[in-house]
Amino acid sequence: MTNGTIQNKESFLNRIAERLGRSRRTSGVTAPDYTYQPQHRVYQGYTPDQLLAVLKEHCLKIHTELIETEAVGLHEALAAQVARFGGGPVIIPKDKRFKEFGLSGLLTDAWAKEGTQVWEWDAVRGEDNIRRAEQANVGITFSDITLAESGTVVLFSSKDRGRSVSLLPTTYIAIVPKSSIVPRMTQASRIIKQKTAEGSVIPSCINYVTGPSNSADIEMDLVVGVHGPVKAAYIVVTDR
Repeated sequence: MTNGTIQNKESFLNRIAERLGRSRRTSGVTAPDYTYQPQHRVYQGYTPDQLLAVLKEHCLKIHTELIETEAVGLHEALAAQVARFGGGPVIIPKDKRFKEFGLSGLLTDAWAKEGTQVWEWDAVRGEDNIRRAEQANVGITFSDITLAESGTVVLFSSKDRGRSVSLLPTTYIAIVPKSSIVPRMTQASRIIKQKTAEGSVIPSCINYVTGPSNSADIEMDLVVGVHGPVKAAYIVVTDR
């Protein structure tokens, strides 16, 4: 990975200090060391299987189906879930993990023979990708980080992995590598912070998706599908 760049950092920080009516501090600043940090103790020491059990339990609460499979059965599980959601058209990002998990050829060739239309995100096509996402019945992505506590998949966007894939289709499927499951937001933030410290390029858009779209008014009347997929499913695949 190459180092990311931050634009106008110095002028931005200087302006903040100016508005605060003081000189900017450039030394002697350390992060506070809090004695009590309960956020790190939630599900502390849980094994991958225990975290998966927590994720399963929360998926029931967020109206999201969870399917478990080995890597060898991933294509079959994915095809079955797409069928349960009513078939294509399907949209996927251009993501190397589809190839790594043996899906790329199967999705584009095998599904085409079965009559399932699959559209792969193509940055060169610009806004045509968004129109395809709007027309798609199913959007499929991999989860970059998965939060057991809330049943949330964390998605890193890029020019090849547009956020529309998970937001605009009628239904959504997240492929969740078991190794991506962490206890909660605390660990996700730590991972992102560590990647930044190592000089990795972190996308400006990181989406936290928790099951299907839900919205409730002031009287707490729940409506599903107002601003996103009406149904969602997570396929947990063993990758370790």
